[in-house]
This record gives sequence, structure tokens and C-alpha cells, in this order.
Amino acid sequence: MGSRGGITRTVYVSVDVEADGPVPGPYSMVSFGAAVAGWHDEHGFRRAAEDAADGFYRELRPISDDYVPEALAVSGLERAALVALGAEPAAALRDFTLWVERLRTGPDGRRYRPVMVGYPAVYDWQFLYWYLIRFTGSSPFGHSGCLDVKTLYAARSGVPFAGIGKRSMPAALLPALPHTHHALDDAREQAVLFANLMEWDGTTAG
Repeated sequence: MGSRGGITRTVYVSVDVEADGPVPGPYSMVSFGAAVAGWHDEHGFRRAAEDAADGFYRELRPISDDYVPEALAVSGLERAALVALGAEPAAALRDFTLWVERLRTGPDGRRYRPVMVGYPAVYDWQFLYWYLIRFTGSSPFGHSGCLDVKTLYAARSGVPFAGIGKRSMPAALLPALPHTHHALDDAREQAVLFANLMEWDGTTAG
């Protein structure tokens, strides 16, 4: 899809997950948000506008009685409200899949392949992929369409992966957007960090 001269046109989708435990299944994804980070084609990378209104957000009904109070507290969401008012996971994941599928048509009218961006991707991807397979039977990102921002920074900067965190990154790379632990806010913040890294020449001082 979208290939020309060996290039597969890609739309990067920043996703942030809030969960009430360390792994999906025994524990639940309580909310998730997504925002477009940018498009990549034979002409290079183009970031999405930071104030883009388009985004995706859902709060979900828990799938298990088990939860870690400290993990749930990070999201600021209340268990009772999620049980009573959270979206059914199957409906929410179907809506998300439709939202991602619409992104396959880029602003230039051409077709793009969606790739999820996460920070750290290993946590967000495990919940999102598990939920997609469990509740819809498939993933719009395939089984491996995931890019980790920390790994990208390690590759671009040439520093060891261990110990990488936002505090170790040059200040010029960090978004001005706040990190609120609201999944859509954090997905948008993460999208800007990813775009900054994609445009970075690797030499900016901290």
C-alpha cells in the first residue's frame, strides 16, 4: 500500500493508554487517546498541526474485578464511574478501528499505512493490541506496526537506551504541552515529541 520506489507511505498515530494494572487481561485499559503525529512519504516527514481538532478518546468499562489502586490513581479516573459509565470495550475498539481506517486516506488524497507511536510503546502497545484482538479480532496496525519513541531517540542521538527519559533529552525536543495523564492530552504531547525527533538533526544541545 502506498509504495513508490520502495517507500511505503506511513501515517504515524500517537497513542496513550491509561490502565489499572501492569498487563491486559487480568487488568483493564481504563482509557486511551490517539492523535495523528504526521505523515511520511517519498518527500520526507510532515508533522500534523499541534492544534488539530481531530483525535480519539474513550473511557472504558473494566473487564476484570482486579485492579491496582496505585495504577488506577495515575489516570485520575474513578472505578465506580468507569463501571457505571465506561464504554463497552468492543464498541470503543470498533470505533477506534474505523477512526484509524479513515486516516489511511491522507490530506493529499493518497493512501497511507497507519503505524502506532508510543512512549514507551511496549506498555501502550500491549494493552491496545490485546484489546483490539480480543474485542474486534484484528488490528488496523497489523501485528507489528508500532514505533517506540525512546528507541527512536536512542537511534537518533547515539546514546545507550538504558536510562533514557525525557529529562535526559535536549530541552529543545520537549513539547510545551503539559503531561496530564489524560490519555488524549498525553497522546498529543507525545505526537509533538515524536515529530520533533523526526525533524531533529541529532546535534541540539540539552
